[in-house]
Amino acid sequence: MKNLSVTAWGIGDVFKILLWVAIVTITWSFMHGADHFLQLTPQALGKYFELKWILILHITAGGGALILGPLQFWERLRTKNWKLHRIIGTLYLLAILASSICAVILASTTAYAVNWAYAFSLQVWVSVWISASFIALWTARKKQFKLHKEWMTRSYLVTLAFVVSGLVVKLPVVQSLGSFADISPSLFWMGWAVPLYIYEVILSLRQKKTARV
Repeated sequence: MKNLSVTAWGIGDVFKILLWVAIVTITWSFMHGADHFLQLTPQALGKYFELKWILILHITAGGGALILGPLQFWERLRTKNWKLHRIIGTLYLLAILASSICAVILASTTAYAVNWAYAFSLQVWVSVWISASFIALWTARKKQFKLHKEWMTRSYLVTLAFVVSGLVVKLPVVQSLGSFADISPSLFWMGWAVPLYIYEVILSLRQKKTARV
């Protein structure tokens, strides 16, 4: 039984490492697609030229949050070294703070160059991102660790949605549905709302099962 337990832990750790590597790869691919912004020219930046440093900080800090996030859910790290867990969590939330502030600025300025529906979808999205992350911090400070884990999960789902939606909107089958201005508002709403809904369903089923036990 002891050997089976160790094996299970080993498989779980390997899965988490592979998942983290996959997320790092996706993040790198997404950020690599924004390399042209580093030319810092009006041609490369387009409507973002006047706010180029805001855009670059948004992308860089957001990428940091994407990479740091999964480490928060590694049980062995949290139980064996809670101080490191706290440091990583603090860095994750600081990255979100920096990226989300930049996102608010961009969603309230350059986003309107696409259309108001696009701008509004981003404004709601970033509001959910900030509020979920703030509640995660607040529950940790109140030592409500079960709620803290749940809200950190919600925060990371919204964080991950930025990359997933950005990659999906580039798929030929999606682009065939219409112009970026036409499809992006609906896609961006779906990008965070659907994962959060699925998570709430899973959470509800788990709580119901626990109550029966």
